[in-house]
Amino acid sequence: MKQLLTPGRAATFLVTVLLATIAPAGDEALDDETKARLAKADAGDDQIDIAAYPDEIKANYRTFKSKCSQCHTLARPVNSDYALPSEWSRYVKRMMRKPGSGIGRSDAKKIYEFLAYDSSVRKKELQGSKLEKLTPKEKKEDEEKIAELLSKSK
Repeated sequence: MKQLLTPGRAATFLVTVLLATIAPAGDEALDDETKARLAKADAGDDQIDIAAYPDEIKANYRTFKSKCSQCHTLARPVNSDYALPSEWSRYVKRMMRKPGSGIGRSDAKKIYEFLAYDSSVRKKELQGSKLEKLTPKEKKEDEEKIAELLSKSK
């Protein structure tokens, strides 16, 4: 005799499938070097003084804080070694593709703009050293993005 799927079993099955689909991926698949780098960033300060930032960037910070803290510590991006707009663009795109991130295009743009602006203020030295290592074309592209963000945010 065929066993019917009871409502209770169907609900359990559905919850299991949904959790497997939307649960954030853990760090267990990462190599040891990446795990150590993330642990160092996670252990750092998660606060940024945005008092002097333009109002639009402050609003973007609220989106960053709300969305990004759902899956990892805010300390992770705050203390990361990312400083260039191109790095933040790749990072934010990768995060928005993670199942359950809840980051749509509009939020991703705000998060990117906050992180790229913040790096141009707090990580100026790191940003400068990274720009010097780029090809002339890549350097020009990142410098143009930085200038655009800084001019938009005044």
